[in-house]
Amino acid sequence: MKQRILSLIFLLTYPTIVLSQVAEELNPPNFIKTITFKSNTTQGQLPILKLGESLKLEFDALTGNEEDFYYIIEHFNFDWTPSTLVKSEYLKGLDNQRILTYENSFNTYQIYSHYTLNIPNTQTRALLKSGNYMISIYDDYDEMMFSRKFMIYEDLTNVGVKVKRSRDVKFIAEKQSVDLVITTDNNMNLNNPLETIKTVIIQNNNLNTAISDLKPQYTLGNELIYRYDTESAFWAGNEYTFFENKDVRAANIGIQFIELKELYNNYLYTNISRKNRPYTYNPDINGNFLITVLDRDNPDVEADYVMVHFSLLHNELKDKDIYVYGNFNAFMIEPITKMEYNPEAKRYETIMKLKQGFYNYKYVAVDKVTGVIDEGAISGNFWETENNYKVLVYYKDLGARYDRLIGFGEATSVNISN
Repeated sequence: MKQRILSLIFLLTYPTIVLSQVAEELNPPNFIKTITFKSNTTQGQLPILKLGESLKLEFDALTGNEEDFYYIIEHFNFDWTPSTLVKSEYLKGLDNQRILTYENSFNTYQIYSHYTLNIPNTQTRALLKSGNYMISIYDDYDEMMFSRKFMIYEDLTNVGVKVKRSRDVKFIAEKQSVDLVITTDNNMNLNNPLETIKTVIIQNNNLNTAISDLKPQYTLGNELIYRYDTESAFWAGNEYTFFENKDVRAANIGIQFIELKELYNNYLYTNISRKNRPYTYNPDINGNFLITVLDRDNPDVEADYVMVHFSLLHNELKDKDIYVYGNFNAFMIEPITKMEYNPEAKRYETIMKLKQGFYNYKYVAVDKVTGVIDEGAISGNFWETENNYKVLVYYKDLGARYDRLIGFGEATSVNISN
């Protein structure tokens, strides 16, 4: 009897436990590559769209079998727990539909199929609410292949963003701080903003390092002001290292030499630690990537895949692992980006299969016990580094059932001030 009661309690509480879980992105298996979001001006970045704008997701499947894939779209709260909205409240039409648009690669060593999903489409006609979303891609066997987050905002507030040097003297040379001013017009009253307003600050499109849920410090008329000393400070990092292999048959930027085996192999110049070296400005695209190919009309299906050889001259770290890090895999730490130490060459090495293009990357150290990422362990942290900051403003009024995303602001540290 006691066992039955315990089982009943578990069954009653289990749905609550599931609903409270925080959603995490899932990276794809090795045969799915080059997941990108596109808009009119950008590719591969974290998609933050205005309500009513279209979303375009693209990816490659390297099996050559013209696989069938399906998509599901879900709505989430500010903290990435599932919202209480039913699907018909935030989605007009249907999801769980097959992705119909795909093309096979042309004149490439690596055979692949390139898939394109546009939202809205004839089945999924509109996304109706602002807030956080997750799009998940499934195969024919209902197994999730990967998932990606995106956001939709309503332009109801003005979000002023300024980047400052850290106000903490101990880290003034290594950190950057973000100040915010959220302004509403007279037609929108924010009730009890200390409880109903939530913010997220994102550096270089990397959700892993985002700072969230800062409270406004001051209210001045219709302005909410955030000027924290330490709570809104990020490690400044360093400019990303990069390479370009749009010409697969010739060494280009960052590539020392090439070799043709089953696929082309690109051997990058060996990188060194920049942590204890002076800062040098070197324009980058803040960890992003761009698919490009020389003398071809359609990079989506005419760009080839290349085995890219990374190497880092560094003494072996006993308590940490080294990974290649960038937006090419949504800044995730996973086995394919882990580097192995070569004691004969005294350097870390790894090989990754990447589509032709322009890539930003850097090396990070991950504690073997805690899993904590130290982004500055190899590259260093310098206050002069050019970084991009995006700010999202969420509002959940008293009695409301979901977090509206009511404002979006953006700034770079090019004009950083004290």
